[in-house]
Amino acid sequence: MGHEVWRESADNEAASAVFHLVQRLIDRYGTDRPVMPLVVVQAAESDADGDIDARVARIVHQVHRANRPRRVPVRLLGGGGSSPYQAALDMVRALAEEPWESRGESQYKPLTFPRSRLLGAIEQATAVVQESNGSNGGSSSAAGRSDRVLEQLRMLRWRPARQGRRTPVAPEERWEPLRRSVGPETFLGAVFIAVLSALVTEVDWRAVVTMAVCAALGIAGVRILTTAAPPLLWLRRASRWFATTSSLAAASTRYPPETWSPFSPHGSWQVLRARAATVADRVADASGTIGADTEEEEVARITSARQFHLELRVQALLEDLRDNYRPHALDWRRAKRTAPPVVLLPAATAENGGVSLINAINNVRSRRSEVDPLLLLAALPAAHVLTHTPSVPAWDQHADGVGPPGGAQARYQRWANTLSFGQSPADAARLAWVLRLPLSTNQLRHEHAHAELRTLRVRRTWAWFVMSRAAVALVLVAGLLGTYHWSDVWRSTYCQGELADRSTDAVRVGRGTAAEECIGVATSAKVRFAEGNDLRLGGIGAGISFDRIERAIREQNEDVGTAEHVTVVYAGPLTAPREADTRKGLEELAGVYIKQSSVNSEPGVKLKVLLANGGRGMLRQTIAVEKIIEVARKDPHVVGVVGLGRNTTESRQTVRALLDAGIPVVDTTNSSSELDENLNYFGLAATDEEQTWALKLLAGQLARKAGAGQSPGSAPRAAVLSRTPLNEEKDQYTNDQHDAGTTMLKEAGYSVQSIRYSLTQNGGAALDSALAKICTEGKVTETLYFAGRMEDVSPLMAGLFRTPGCSAKHFDVFTGDDMTKAGFGTTRSVASNVTVYYTSLTPVSHGLPTDFYLEARTELGKLVGDGGPLPSAGNGRGDGPKDYEDGLFASGQTILSYSAATALYTTAAQREGPRSAARTWGQLASFEQDGMPTGTISLARTPSDVDGHLHGLALVKAFRSGEKTVTATVCLKPAGPEYTDRLTTRTCRP
Repeated sequence: MGHEVWRESADNEAASAVFHLVQRLIDRYGTDRPVMPLVVVQAAESDADGDIDARVARIVHQVHRANRPRRVPVRLLGGGGSSPYQAALDMVRALAEEPWESRGESQYKPLTFPRSRLLGAIEQATAVVQESNGSNGGSSSAAGRSDRVLEQLRMLRWRPARQGRRTPVAPEERWEPLRRSVGPETFLGAVFIAVLSALVTEVDWRAVVTMAVCAALGIAGVRILTTAAPPLLWLRRASRWFATTSSLAAASTRYPPETWSPFSPHGSWQVLRARAATVADRVADASGTIGADTEEEEVARITSARQFHLELRVQALLEDLRDNYRPHALDWRRAKRTAPPVVLLPAATAENGGVSLINAINNVRSRRSEVDPLLLLAALPAAHVLTHTPSVPAWDQHADGVGPPGGAQARYQRWANTLSFGQSPADAARLAWVLRLPLSTNQLRHEHAHAELRTLRVRRTWAWFVMSRAAVALVLVAGLLGTYHWSDVWRSTYCQGELADRSTDAVRVGRGTAAEECIGVATSAKVRFAEGNDLRLGGIGAGISFDRIERAIREQNEDVGTAEHVTVVYAGPLTAPREADTRKGLEELAGVYIKQSSVNSEPGVKLKVLLANGGRGMLRQTIAVEKIIEVARKDPHVVGVVGLGRNTTESRQTVRALLDAGIPVVDTTNSSSELDENLNYFGLAATDEEQTWALKLLAGQLARKAGAGQSPGSAPRAAVLSRTPLNEEKDQYTNDQHDAGTTMLKEAGYSVQSIRYSLTQNGGAALDSALAKICTEGKVTETLYFAGRMEDVSPLMAGLFRTPGCSAKHFDVFTGDDMTKAGFGTTRSVASNVTVYYTSLTPVSHGLPTDFYLEARTELGKLVGDGGPLPSAGNGRGDGPKDYEDGLFASGQTILSYSAATALYTTAAQREGPRSAARTWGQLASFEQDGMPTGTISLARTPSDVDGHLHGLALVKAFRSGEKTVTATVCLKPAGPEYTDRLTTRTCRP
């Protein structure tokens, strides 16, 4: 309870007893919800001057004064009217239509009475029709009157006119619902809808304004429809009660066969109209006049109609009060309203309608057997009796008063205990819901018990604060701010971070910097790694961009749909600050697409391809692999990974993570010798040891030639040139090449020196210091192993040609497979004093039969022109360029990715249907396929000797011939076990 708001002295002992009983009922209502009686206080004896009755009435007034400032909904009724029926009816109308006294200081918003308002509309329509009949001086049939009442109800829109008005609302007042509909709460709702929609759809401010206007108009329209028009009338609580209450079920036999249903507007309207007509007839009958010459049958009809009308009104009132205290409502009204509504009658008599009102409430409660929150306190003059009250129980016959406050409470307890059988049919004549408190004269006149009475303000409960307008507004604002915050977080975190359509399979890395990239798996149509990337394939694929290849793969996936399929994830470097740096991803993705398009054009198990971006140079492959594992857990069709073709310091960790997840990897161009230790790893590229073993065949011959003119015991000099390791580069390939190159040169007979070079701020090779060491006068090192990346070879060629001390010397430069991407003879040149020896992972000039090139021209041709096959690189006579010499296949990356996709798909898709990732993994260990561009792909792990490896390999040299740079294959070994003896010093001559 709150602070004190009222204090007075009790005039007498009876006043104290009644006061404490009423206050206890009110104060306990918020906790244990006691049954609310109709408390009737009455003096046991009357006196001639009426002082005793005045004292009883003062008790009621004192209770009124005590509760009016407490936030208790209270009404003081005086009664009075042309007849007891009319007086009682006026009091019921006053309770439903006029504001209660605590309206401004209530615990919650004012009480509402929609059921009473519906009956009020029927009464007004009936009164208008009756007045019209009277003014016309005629009468109409009952059916005609009902039709006119229903028509008048339509004009009233099934709502009562304002107090004192029985005609439809004036045109200028019909805009009132619109004015209410654009109130602050409506505006707030519109803004909330607009902002939330903007966050969900991430649109600009113009769309937000449009959404706000549309939302405001929509909410205003709904408010107008729900407050001024009845198109959804049958769905309202009042209409449902009116159409389903059993009190009207036996009132007429004219009801249609339909019943009320929320899904049947027509049938529900029929029921509503029929019941409204019935009530209108009874209301019209109740308005009749009873005179001395009125026939007994007419008197009975009018009396019955009045009783029906009054009790129906009381029932609507009590139902409205029950609804105002209804539990489990969305607005938590029961938790907010902890004080019951209190009605006070200082003088309840038969003449002023008080007795009729008490009887009507009692009858409705007894008939309905439903508990409502209404507490009524009435003072009955001593000379009056409650009508139709039978002999009271023995405990209720004592007229010795209520005694101390505990005595009144005891009488209440005995009354509650007998309430159940007091409503039984055998005792129906008794007013079971009335709690009579007889007050003796001594108690009313005894003034020595002047007790101090006080009341405390009823506090608003926690529910009022939690579910108040301010709290709701605060929650909406907090929700909007939180939604905006998380929307911004998700947009910053994920490549597709919309609230309503978020994909967590691809994340943003380096947001707000020049190195920002989208890393992960593109499982959503809105995540595009190559969108807008116009980098194009070489050779006959020059008309096909990176963007088109990505879209083509998506189109293939959409065409497959839910058909029987397997899913392969391609993981590669699909983004970079410069488009030119994404060529590796483009060429590898082209090979995967060729295989996908070829497979899906034939019957059988289809192939879907998901793209996983490891970022520039695969430097963020750990994140990409984590997302691949997440996708594989959600999609059982994922059978493995193709790609991961660049070796970084994270490669071992990522392959191990895929091993733990049970996902096999078929690698394309990664030449690491350590990854093969993982059982789920199957590499198509010759390892660094295998490549340097082959290069040693040439280096040994050159070393012997260089040492022929030197003194005995001295070895020719060589240097290994490589990048300085940087943490952010994570370039494990350079480190592996450095180690393998050093070992190879020493075994070939060289005295080896290691020289490192750094990178400039823009990523270029800073070779000045390294070249100064190489080109020292008198000590020029003419044999180099270049363990750097392809992008550093042009500065090296320029430095060897221009640096003093080197320009007059001839250099033999050995390097790894990364040089296949250099494009010697097309995009890059070799210095005139340099011969470059490098390895190629695709010995395509072996002359073995393969259908790959025709397949590539056919499937890539679908992406350009009329969709026909791309033209062959040859001239058709057999003496021109070969297909494998086309620039599209020069780097070998398209060939290797095609081969990897073929191996994974072939083992996953069998005649019996798709295999799981685990079964695919098991089949890969024994996979062997001939007729491939590099020979026969064999993923068996034996033999283990470096000179007997099963990978394809070619030794290529690049040199200047006149003004041109020429490349020539020194020797080669196709892939497969039958070609392990092809590389020897006899077949490989520098």
